[in-house]
Amino acid sequence: MNTGTIKFFNTAKGYGFVKDNATAKEYFIHVSGLIDQVKENDEVTFELQDGRKGLNAVNVKLV
Repeated sequence: MNTGTIKFFNTAKGYGFVKDNATAKEYFIHVSGLIDQVKENDEVTFELQDGRKGLNAVNVKLV
């Protein structure tokens, strides 16, 4: 389980990005991968899964 911070999330379009605290890499988030509703600067935990354009954050939930 990874931890990170929501860097950007557009609720109208249903996507955003999370920055991994350990690696500083950013991963795409889609609303379908959310467990909790998130907003920018929220601390979250997440898992990584292969997506169409690289790794996506899934099972994203608030800490």
